[in-house]
Amino acid sequence: MRKALSFLLFSSLVVLFTAGCGSTRVMEPLGSGSGGGNATVSLSMTDDPPAGVSVLFFQVDLTAAALESSSGTSVSLLAGNTPVQIDVTQLQALSAFLSTANLAAGQYSSMSLTFANPQLVIYNAADTSLSNCAVGSVCQMTPSVDGSATVSISTAPFPVTLSAGSPLGLLIDFHLNNVIQPDLSVNLGVSDGVTVAELPPAPTLPRFGMLTGTVESVSTANGTFALETPWGRTFMIGTTSSTAYDNFPSSACTTAGIGCLAQGEIVQVQIGAVASGGGLTASQVTYVQAASAQTVEGTVIGVAPCPCEVVPAPVYVTMMVHQNPTAASMFPIGGLVEAIVPPSASLSVDADGFTMPSGVSFTENGQIVVGQNLTMTVQPGTVSNNPIVTPAHGLGPSVMFTASSVELEPSQMTGPILAVDDTAQSFTFGGSGGPFFFPWPWLPNAVTSFNVLTTGQTGYEGFTPESFDGLATGQVVSVNGWLFAAQAGGSTPTIVAQGLVLRPNAMF
Repeated sequence: MRKALSFLLFSSLVVLFTAGCGSTRVMEPLGSGSGGGNATVSLSMTDDPPAGVSVLFFQVDLTAAALESSSGTSVSLLAGNTPVQIDVTQLQALSAFLSTANLAAGQYSSMSLTFANPQLVIYNAADTSLSNCAVGSVCQMTPSVDGSATVSISTAPFPVTLSAGSPLGLLIDFHLNNVIQPDLSVNLGVSDGVTVAELPPAPTLPRFGMLTGTVESVSTANGTFALETPWGRTFMIGTTSSTAYDNFPSSACTTAGIGCLAQGEIVQVQIGAVASGGGLTASQVTYVQAASAQTVEGTVIGVAPCPCEVVPAPVYVTMMVHQNPTAASMFPIGGLVEAIVPPSASLSVDADGFTMPSGVSFTENGQIVVGQNLTMTVQPGTVSNNPIVTPAHGLGPSVMFTASSVELEPSQMTGPILAVDDTAQSFTFGGSGGPFFFPWPWLPNAVTSFNVLTTGQTGYEGFTPESFDGLATGQVVSVNGWLFAAQAGGSTPTIVAQGLVLRPNAMF
């Protein structure tokens, strides 16, 4: 499932945090809204690590966000000043919706952002110990913040002018390669650490991002539903006849539509439009889990055969948790869990409306590999605090469970293009220069390069032209796509690219 963060300013404000975008579907707003004397804005965000360090996880809280008017008045962009947790490493090529807030039209001279509680997980690939993290080890740490935790931005694109009824988008880039210091502290005020750029106006404005939460109520007559997010905000979401419903099981509905939604379900919503009054319209609603279920989404950082003599055998998967929709304390975000995937577990691809090319498959537990992003459904009664597999890197999982089903989600990686194949519309990605934000190779001579396959549905951002023809050897790109194990007879894993983002000057 896709993620990212955003705000928008219409007669309201929306903020986006993203590191890019994939395929985009922009819908007409739900209701016109009068606009009053107000206007709409959106924000987005990005990333990068120091030499010798693989950043596996970086999370930070956004505790305050505000615009300052030309008269000196500060206007908060976070409703109720509710802090929002941002998993930066999951925003390399995606965006996530944050909030809406009514703002007066007029000129705004600057923006301030306040962050807190940075959490970092690294793999030390350097040749020396770093901040008490031994060579070859995975380490969790709470980095110190150098200087102020508040960033004030008054350079371009500021000052910005909000016009009544006209949306304005702002993209926040969070460059981890600059923010994370050599001693692994965090310096938010460093040059090019946090930057802001203005997005194009509608209808070319990129998608507004994702919201994941619990359905509180549904009005089928009005085509609306209320969604509560993990950080405690509730949004009223509108739908249209063009809203797509993805991944809903037959037990939830047989015909795609708002009737698929039920109180207590957890869903992910792609915001397709924001009306001038701040109303949100869903372009896509993706089923995550039933009210009675427990799922865990994360990145695979280790796969081991079952220490048993069962044939066919289960596999033991160590996973870094990025999403825990029910906020269960046993599955901490940024922590490691161990999942037993038996041969009987159902495996599928969460294609999210994307057509997979031929030659790739994800149908058996032997096709689970390091780097994949997976959603696992926890089999009731199988959670234990006694994981069996002890990894060689030091940091071990705290919880073990058996997965009854596994879905392959898009992974996100950033690295250099090594070669481009125009005939196959593919490119080689990674190698000794990367990829970044990717689990380290477990074994000597392990595969660190990938065959990235594009299709007519692949989205491009920042390239000239914004198509496959804009790709070139040596470019640093962020890839959002499904990672498949090397197929029979091959040695290179394949990524089917949903979206590609160019990283000029290797800034991410």
